[in-house]
Parts: sequence; structure tokens; C-alpha cells
Amino acid sequence: MKRDKVFSHQHSIDALFQPFSIKNLSLPNRTVMAPMTRGFSPGGVPNDKVAAYYRRRAENGVGLIITEGTGINHPASIDDPDVPIFYGKEALEGWGKVVNEVHEAGGKIIPQLWHVGMIREIGAQPNKDSLPVGPSGLSVAGEKLTEPLTEEEIHLLIQAYADAAYNAKQIGFDGIEIHGAHEYLIDQFFWERTNKRTDCYGGSLKERTRFAAEVVKECRKVVGADFPIFFRFSQWKMSDYRAKLAENPKELADFLKPLQESGVDVFHCSTRRFWEAEFADSDLNLAGWTKYLTGLPSITVGSVGLEDDFTSFDSSNTTSIQRLLERLEKGEFDLVAIGRPLISDPAWVAKIQQGDYEDINPFSKEALNTLY
Repeated sequence: MKRDKVFSHQHSIDALFQPFSIKNLSLPNRTVMAPMTRGFSPGGVPNDKVAAYYRRRAENGVGLIITEGTGINHPASIDDPDVPIFYGKEALEGWGKVVNEVHEAGGKIIPQLWHVGMIREIGAQPNKDSLPVGPSGLSVAGEKLTEPLTEEEIHLLIQAYADAAYNAKQIGFDGIEIHGAHEYLIDQFFWERTNKRTDCYGGSLKERTRFAAEVVKECRKVVGADFPIFFRFSQWKMSDYRAKLAENPKELADFLKPLQESGVDVFHCSTRRFWEAEFADSDLNLAGWTKYLTGLPSITVGSVGLEDDFTSFDSSNTTSIQRLLERLEKGEFDLVAIGRPLISDPAWVAKIQQGDYEDINPFSKEALNTLY
């Protein structure tokens, strides 16, 4: 593929490599490594291989690294013993090594704080006796699996997120991201199908944001005013790609307002295809609408640089990012998260900047089996 077919206007590629700042975080460009579960942390502890994996991306020009999802301090927060956790001396020391490696390479990094909620199967490791938890104890199919969370249990979960945020700042991370997307715990509070509560944590879409807003608020208390808080959300769910929390811009505004008021600095707007319009009568995608409605910076994501969309985890060829660059240049969103291309090629960002696109390693499912 010739360069002029990938970048028809040089000033478009320049837009991707403009600096960006939010509070005490300054980035050299607009590229973000999307959070992607890798499962190479035995016992939940990120090791030297994990640290080297993230360092390679920093060395090759990624503006901001968002780690894979990390389990907060709750026995049912994850469902795989090789997924990293964010509590306990050994795991936190492991994350400290990751931070040091990334910073030595000139990079910036934030952890994604995560709880899988009712996605967790009964009997799953690493804590097989711990039942999954959710706002109403419902699976996505509507089956009651456990009792609804009590308000006391909800408050303990909120504190667990805040403890993780505090630890992130103490370790030396450059901010945090709270995972509120893809049908995991926080998103289960958002979604009417999984939240049937009649107390203050249920009700209308705006009322169903209360749990997330309280999580953000408590995190803000412990990290201070200048430490950036990113929040990832999605309309789509893993069990329903067509699901929508908000059917129109007004509903989206109602949903975003409590989160913004609680202390979110940047919204990470997860879509499967960044080029798709979110609502009728506008070509704005979800990140575009979010920025327009809140005035806050937003991150777009979804099959960037690939021929196949998010549903494909087989091989995928590299493709033009011209449509992405045009939207970025117009200011529709501020940052661009790259997923699968950065699994298969740690130098993707550097190669894009230098025009070495013919040398980019195409994504293949084999790349999922190693920390390349």
C-alpha cells in the first residue's frame, strides 16, 4: 500500500502526533494503548515479562498505555488466576516494576480498575468459593444466580475501587481508568436488563449511574484534584452488540452528567467500529457525542487500523486510518485507542509516524498466545 493511499494529506497524520495534556498528565501524542486482557500474570502478579511487554510499547512511541483490566480487592473481582490483580504486596510491587519500566522508556501509564461482576461463573478461579456479585444477582439472560448486593456490600465495593486508586497514585501511575463498560460490574448497574433494584441504586438510567458516580467520587477524594480519572463505558454488551443504554443524545447527556460531576476527566468511549454514527441525523460517533455533550476530552476506539471489526480475533490485515485522521483533525475526539495492532506489533505507532506501514506486523490470533 502506497503512503499516499494511507495518508492522503500529511497534515492529517500530524494531528495524531500533537501533544495532549489533562491536569498533571502530559502526553507527546494522541495515541493510546487500549486495555486488553492478556492473562500472563500467574497468581495475579505482573512479572518481568509483563513489565517488558508494556515497556516495548512505550519505547515505540505510544502516548498513553492503559493496562489490561486489573481486579480490585474483592474475592469475585476476576475469573482467571492469570489475570492481574491490584491489591496485595506482591501484586502491587509487580505493578511498581511495570510503572518504572514504562517511565524509564519515556512513557505514561494508567491502570484499568476492574470487577467482572455477574460475568463470573460460579466456581471460577482464583477464588472458587466466592459467588459472582451484581446489582440484582441476575445473569444477562435474566436468570437469578445470587442475591442482590446489599447497600453495605455496595459501599465496600466502592471503597475497594478507592483503595485501588490510592495505590495507583502511590505506586507512581499517571492516572487511573475505571472500567464501566462491556457488561462488567459497573455496567451491570447501568443496564436495565441486569439492574432491577428499587432503591437508590436502581430506577431510571440517570439513577442507575449512582454506583459509578460514587465510585468516581471516592476515587477522586483519595487521589486529589490533579490526578486524572478516565472512565470507560460502552453502549454494546458482550451478549448483545446492539444494546444501547442511551437511545438518543438527551439520554446520553443524562447518563454522562452525574459521572462528569463526580470527577471524570476523560471519557473512554468503547465502540466496535469507530466510524459508525451513534445516533440518527449525525455522523458523530460515541466519542464525538460524548465530547460534544460534556465538553470533556474523549477517546475513540474500535477496529482502528484493521480490515476486520472487533468481532474478529482471527488474522486481520492493516488498513488505512484516513477516516480516523480526518475525524481527529476536525476535533470530534481527542485521543485514539489502538487495540489488536499493538498486540501484534509493539512498534505500530512508530511505524505509522515514520510511514513504515508496509513493515507493520498484521494481527493474527497467534499473537494472543504470547507477550510479544
